[in-house]
Amino acid sequence: MPEAMPKSEMTFRGIPVSGGICRGKILLQHRTRPAISERQLTDLELVEEVHRLEKVLAQTRQQIIEVQHRVSVAMGATEGGIFDAHLMVLEDRTLMDEVVRLIQGQKVNAEHAFHTVAERYAATLAAVEDDYLRERATDMRDVTERVLNNLMGLDAEVDLRHLNEPCIIISHDLTPSHTAQLDRHKVLGFATDVGSKTSHTAIMARSLRIPAVVGLKDVSSHLENGQYALLDGYKGIIVVNPTDQTLREYDETIRRHATLEEKLGDLLQKPAITLDGHRVTLLANIEEAADSSQVKASGAEGVGLFRTEYLFINAERLPGEEAQYQAYREAARTLKPLPVVIRTLDLGGDKFIAHLPVPREMNPFLGWRAIRLCLQERDIFREHLRAILRASAEGNVKMMFPMISGLEELNQANALVEEYKAELRKENVPFDERMEIGAMIEIPSAVMVADSLAKRLKFFSIGTNDLIQYSLAVDRMNEKIAHLYEPTHPAIVRLIKTTVDAAHNHGIRVSICGEMAGDPVLVPLLLGLGVDELSAAPSLVPQVKFVVRRLKLSEAKALADFALTCESAAGILNRCQKLTREIAPGLFEEK
Repeated sequence: MPEAMPKSEMTFRGIPVSGGICRGKILLQHRTRPAISERQLTDLELVEEVHRLEKVLAQTRQQIIEVQHRVSVAMGATEGGIFDAHLMVLEDRTLMDEVVRLIQGQKVNAEHAFHTVAERYAATLAAVEDDYLRERATDMRDVTERVLNNLMGLDAEVDLRHLNEPCIIISHDLTPSHTAQLDRHKVLGFATDVGSKTSHTAIMARSLRIPAVVGLKDVSSHLENGQYALLDGYKGIIVVNPTDQTLREYDETIRRHATLEEKLGDLLQKPAITLDGHRVTLLANIEEAADSSQVKASGAEGVGLFRTEYLFINAERLPGEEAQYQAYREAARTLKPLPVVIRTLDLGGDKFIAHLPVPREMNPFLGWRAIRLCLQERDIFREHLRAILRASAEGNVKMMFPMISGLEELNQANALVEEYKAELRKENVPFDERMEIGAMIEIPSAVMVADSLAKRLKFFSIGTNDLIQYSLAVDRMNEKIAHLYEPTHPAIVRLIKTTVDAAHNHGIRVSICGEMAGDPVLVPLLLGLGVDELSAAPSLVPQVKFVVRRLKLSEAKALADFALTCESAAGILNRCQKLTREIAPGLFEEK
């Protein structure tokens, strides 16, 4: 229930998912679902009804691909990849076969059959406690709405592309399809009754840079169109009918944020050097060549992670060698002479493509993925490696293998690189003979043999996301154990230090490209442990640089010394927070 305040001011508290503060009129977005009637069919009508369903599924698939393409162009490949989950619903033969059986067995129309089966699946997912699985229910219902609209010949009811005036949208829920329609010039912010920080809608809000709050329970039933409201995406608050005092307080908050943004902007072209003269290389992570402009705009010094799998995920068919070469060369040429580190295919786990039949696995994150998949799918890997080698002719390309677990995998991968180099020489195709090759360190076994790996590589890149999950046996998307996902766990700190020492003993550098690299609170710890480079999302690079330029390396080393002897993850995190708040208080004021 809202908290009553003077002058009818009401405050609703939810989950902050996209930072920013806005104020304006409320536009309530109600979604009335079409009534699904059951119609009995004759035996003669059954074949045509199944055929009609198949045609609509193909139509829906094309619509989703078009939305995916628009989102990928406007926001990036990561956000476009959200719609892979929608496509996978349409390609789920178990679900579709069950719909067909219902049509034929009960002789009912496709609308009734599809709605019955899909809603049963969605209801099952929505009932579980895990946030990640609950979000799959949202995906299911988003796709179901599209299919039903197409079966009944209806236009999508929600149209957020043609709003008359700027507004704050309030809704029970916004699906990824509806969020993709948002006009950033007219939608000041949005809030929903349901949702979580990991929801696809939240991810898209952050990419659109639209302030957003979710998980407000029943806020949409308490508000009316036209009411004036203030939305705080930093704290997860909506204030309806704000008083003059509240508005004055938020004016000051907005000014503080504007000052911080101005300071971050002033740093873009300045180097990341600590107060005592230590130079740190800051790089950016990208999903496609088009993201190269963001790298330059963020003040990064190149690309530390080019996620090549998104070129495959967003394609209607497997991209061949030439298509890949053009994409990799475009990124290298655009950023030249800055380095571009291309990670070889990291498919599997939670990233699949319809063109490659991947077996269902009990635990796909421990299964056939990344380098394991590539070493077996030699035809795909050959075209992939040849494309990267050809792009290396630009002179600023480096390559790294993901999920290396030991020396045997590395030797196999390196042998293939040499084989394809020989092919290109024979064909008189240019490439960089001295292109540096590195490996991702994201499995504990790789840390334990890092000394052997370092002898055969030019650099390491620590993927902290997987390293933490594999080391602590924690799925961070699992709500019940997410609290155990601790980047400052003493084991993780020591694994990073072991990796750094092995690399430096053999004269090679170490980068971090996981989420730890983009967390300003953890940056001093990583530098104190000896990490040479940090690679983060372009939007996070200015904040990281802000911390680096206010830090002394001696302070970072003292923090690392403490962390290496501390037995508590909370104790290490507290010391990290204390240091960063002392050196860069403005960065954490509203968080």
